[in-house]
Amino acid sequence: MAEPLCNVAVKKCKETMPQTPIFSSMLGSSCSGQVQPDMGERCVDPVYQDGNLVSGSLEALIEHLVPTMDYYPDRTYIFTFLLSSRVFIHPHELLAKVGQICIKQKQQLETGTEAEKAKLKSFAAKIIQLLKEWTETFPYDFQDEKSMKELKEIAHRITQCDEENGTMKKIISQMTQNLLMALSTRSQYQEIREKFRQPVTDKGTILKTKPQSTQKDILSVCCDPLILAQQLTYIELERVSNIYPEDLMQIVSHMDSLDNHKCRGDVTKTYNLEAYDNWFNCLSMLVATEICRVVKKKQRTRIVEFFIDVARECFNIGNFNSMMAIISGMNLSPVARLKKTWSKVKTAKFDVLEHHMDPSSNFCNYRTALQGAAQRSQTANSNREKIVIPVFNLFIKDIYFLHKIHTNRLPNGQINFKKFWEISRQINDFLTWKQVECPFEKDKKIQSYLLTAPIYSEEALFIASFESEGPENHMEKDSWKSLRTTLLNRA
Repeated sequence: MAEPLCNVAVKKCKETMPQTPIFSSMLGSSCSGQVQPDMGERCVDPVYQDGNLVSGSLEALIEHLVPTMDYYPDRTYIFTFLLSSRVFIHPHELLAKVGQICIKQKQQLETGTEAEKAKLKSFAAKIIQLLKEWTETFPYDFQDEKSMKELKEIAHRITQCDEENGTMKKIISQMTQNLLMALSTRSQYQEIREKFRQPVTDKGTILKTKPQSTQKDILSVCCDPLILAQQLTYIELERVSNIYPEDLMQIVSHMDSLDNHKCRGDVTKTYNLEAYDNWFNCLSMLVATEICRVVKKKQRTRIVEFFIDVARECFNIGNFNSMMAIISGMNLSPVARLKKTWSKVKTAKFDVLEHHMDPSSNFCNYRTALQGAAQRSQTANSNREKIVIPVFNLFIKDIYFLHKIHTNRLPNGQINFKKFWEISRQINDFLTWKQVECPFEKDKKIQSYLLTAPIYSEEALFIASFESEGPENHMEKDSWKSLRTTLLNRA
């Protein structure tokens, strides 16, 4: 049985997250095969520090991306540059520049000798590999006609290097089919993306004028905290799987850069990020609704304690996003004001959860727990132990903070590539976590309830809260009268 994360989390605390395998050599080794410039030159482009490329002009960074006969870029560089390049240049423009460099190198190898033909095929194979990595990792870069046109032109030139047996043509054909399939899948997801649940405002539903003993609640659907935590984790992983690296890069690329343009702002929307953020909000409001709409105090107490146990199970699984959503729901004012209910709740476990999510010192306790989950994931033998679902809002804020405190360009005009190494490292961590296959079996009944059960608006939550435990002071009484009058007067 996996060791509870609450035990793992307190073992070790460090300032930074551990590097995932793909980035294990990114910051501590020289760029693969790249000849470093003479540091004594008057103008160094690109610039290296401890063997790592840290800055350079856009042209130099593009040159560093394109393979040669004796060089193929490190996988981490390919990912980082393609991810960050959208801040400075549109994908179709980058493809065009890559194509131009390919033509020059191809012309240098077209001497007609058998030895040069072999070198040409080797070079062409490397270009195909680069395109393959690009289309697989960032398929959305090829959603517009300009990018597809540039891709086809590069592919056409490369296939001329192997006209005899047509192997390269077959590889490119398969690559194109996979790309079109990936674009189709993402397009379908956007079309059927989650519609925002409309909060309940019907006065007959909210006002507790009749006994609601037969009303369905979460405990009638699932009374086991572990099972509910597992189903929440299933939903989280399903939604996370539809978030892509370029979606996350919107945080940076949608802002004005020193190049004074918003790259791809007219092409890529943030549907996936919005849908995931909406899920967090809906879960928080569902928790508050389940608590506030219950008539009997004993049952309300039971539901509060149940959600505390669910949040604790989420924590042990490594599902911090659901855990935070549940805690947020219980901390909403309509729930927090239910003093008679809370007086009956055994709050020791809730206090521990709030300690883990204490915002002090930039959520230091949470980051310690997250690091514990990440360490467990790296050495895990089962998908159950590999699960890491960070608090998404905090993850987004971290990327935003990195973007704001570091400039895109240095005073000499070169791109501050060191900044993008760190942003891509964090995004790559997220991508590694999202690829974990959910080990829990889907329960359609429970998930249907979690995704479709009515949730109250903030106004309705206050009304239900006052109905459960009456106003305690003049301010609450005035608020209650105003809300009730507004609701009853609605057509």
